[in-house]
Amino acid sequence: MRVIGLDLHRDFAVSAVLEDGRVRSGDRITLEHEAVAAFARTLRADDEVVVEATGNTAAVVRLIAPHVRRVAIANPIQVRAIAWAKVKTDKIDAGVLAKLHASGFLPEVWSPDEDTQMLRRLVAERAGVVSHMTRLKNRVHALLHANLIPPYRGTLFGKGGRTWLAKQPIPEDQRRTVARHLDELDRTAVDLAALDRALAQRALADARARHLMTISGVNAVAAMTLLSATGDISRFPSPGKLVSYLGLNPSVRQSGNRPAYHGHITKQGRTYARAMLVEAAWAAAAGPGPLRAFFTRIKDRSGKQVAAVATARKLVVLAWHLLSKEEDYAWARPALVAWKRRRLELQAGEPSRRGGNKPGPASEYSLRQVRDRERHWLGMAEEEYRRFATAWREQPPPGRTGSRRTN
Repeated sequence: MRVIGLDLHRDFAVSAVLEDGRVRSGDRITLEHEAVAAFARTLRADDEVVVEATGNTAAVVRLIAPHVRRVAIANPIQVRAIAWAKVKTDKIDAGVLAKLHASGFLPEVWSPDEDTQMLRRLVAERAGVVSHMTRLKNRVHALLHANLIPPYRGTLFGKGGRTWLAKQPIPEDQRRTVARHLDELDRTAVDLAALDRALAQRALADARARHLMTISGVNAVAAMTLLSATGDISRFPSPGKLVSYLGLNPSVRQSGNRPAYHGHITKQGRTYARAMLVEAAWAAAAGPGPLRAFFTRIKDRSGKQVAAVATARKLVVLAWHLLSKEEDYAWARPALVAWKRRRLELQAGEPSRRGGNKPGPASEYSLRQVRDRERHWLGMAEEEYRRFATAWREQPPPGRTGSRRTN
């Protein structure tokens, strides 16, 4: 068996071949579709190939994988920590990858299946579109601020806000700039609607997304973003592993006789997934329920921002249990869940059912008494959580050592 290490760059890759305990230099491959496919055909069926995770890794793996026994993808951050050397060349890096894999010390990353990769591309594209829209809006706000115009009390980019904006005393050249930003914002909004429709269609067909959407504050975008980042939940033997994978666990520094220092979260993993989880945490904290009680408890001790991140971590733990057990959230609001599902169906392109005599599946959510009943029920659960947390602080669980907590 041969182990072939590939040091990938933007335009080319350098290979090294480990065979019979010796490393020899391999080919230099141009990173173009036909050239990589031709290189793949020269490989043996029992070969194992090692590459680092980078922007073009997925395409390389897709072309090589059918021709070899296995393709391993190395974690570039951890490989640097293990194989850092004063003498560093592409050939040496490729050989180090091959040696680490052959010795069993290669820190690997998971290679998602094609469906998960498609979902990741869709979610990443949506995140880019939303970020672009945010930049355009910020530029308009900056122009207003530069001209001493106070903020608009309402939705600036809605119909009323645009009418107000057209009447403001802005220099003509800057008015044309605002018009360009608004035109670009409208065009981008069409792109966003198309992406949201594609996400809605996938969410309706995915039972995992439906389980996650039973959590207050988690919509289809948040659910699909989490699923795109995690893939198969069985990869994570515990919720703590999933929290660490998403970079929501605190960093730890400890050496010698000094006590461990816990700092900020590690921020490993996909940034847009972590940001979406924090956004979902803010939404969950706005409604009644145990999650709001948890948010409030952390906020009173450490502030709102820390509480939002801690609640995002709690959402990840909760998501791990729901996905692993294939269950809905125990404190789900039935009318709200039905409304979220119906809204998702309309977003996916299903026809409206208005005008009929039969009530729709989400009609109960329009009744104030139904919403109040659900909020009252969740308010009781929230209060029960507060009592539980207070009792836990007064009397730690059996087996837990330490002084009494007073915060």
